[in-house]
Amino acid sequence: MRIQVLNLLERYEERVLGQSTNLKLLLAAALSGGHVLLEGVPGTGKTQMVRTLANLLGGGFRRIQFTPDLLPSDITGSMIYNMKEGTFETLKGPVFTNILLADEINRTPAKTQAALLEAMEEQQVTIQGNTYQLADVFCVVATQNPIEFEGTYPLPEAQQDRFLFKLQIDFPSFAEEKNVLKQVIEKSFDTSLIAPVLDMEAFLTIRKEIQRVTIGDGVLDYIMQIVRKTRETESIRFGASTRAGISIGKACQAWAYLAGRDYVTPDDIKIVAKPSLRHRIQLSPHVELEGAAVDQIIEELVGSIPVPR
Repeated sequence: MRIQVLNLLERYEERVLGQSTNLKLLLAAALSGGHVLLEGVPGTGKTQMVRTLANLLGGGFRRIQFTPDLLPSDITGSMIYNMKEGTFETLKGPVFTNILLADEINRTPAKTQAALLEAMEEQQVTIQGNTYQLADVFCVVATQNPIEFEGTYPLPEAQQDRFLFKLQIDFPSFAEEKNVLKQVIEKSFDTSLIAPVLDMEAFLTIRKEIQRVTIGDGVLDYIMQIVRKTRETESIRFGASTRAGISIGKACQAWAYLAGRDYVTPDDIKIVAKPSLRHRIQLSPHVELEGAAVDQIIEELVGSIPVPR
């Protein structure tokens, strides 16, 4: 199964250029059962990144464009009256899929954003008092624009904490961007032509294999020291939750699996620490005024903790 996953990752990197690390992290999040928040300016290929992954996994894909007038029922579904049969029927929403793209999630009010909370945490939704289970493979990938704040609603901390990773999508290099341009002009890139590398049954088998990746006691201590340090550092106003430690552990197992190992190393933790923590901590006001970046603070924090041998 590992060979199939590595083949999928290779195909993924051929299709989406200039985002190698982010693609691997996105795949690791899906494999570990987590959700991802993508942040980047418009036109950097965020939607294409998610759609391509869904095609390669052979799973269902739905996209929701979040707008100020979007209702919770537009996400989860609703009850409708069938006049012909004289009965009420449940109309399931786009959340009933494998990969759900929540596009520009910060453009809708908190009431609608919260409709995803139960789905992301419990893998179920409630429609008119009835509870419905979602698919065994369910991953929410939400996007937001970091430079435009007019008419937006910042994600509540409780919802941000539900995301395993927050990935920052930047522009590719000159050569990679030129290749993207060439592919589009020559029409050599078409998501409808992407053949699936896996199916959902194989995907669930791989998840079970990832759960068997070993995390030593020393490595667990290292994770906990990082999480607890975020609560004790003066430069951080609010530290990471216990869920952050769980997220780092699960993400490290998936990352180690993609690296061809059946055990987690401290280097795996260093790689996933930033995407796992950057949306879960709040900097102190004086640190923000000085212009310090969240990633810089996390890097310094992780570097201050002795690496287990």
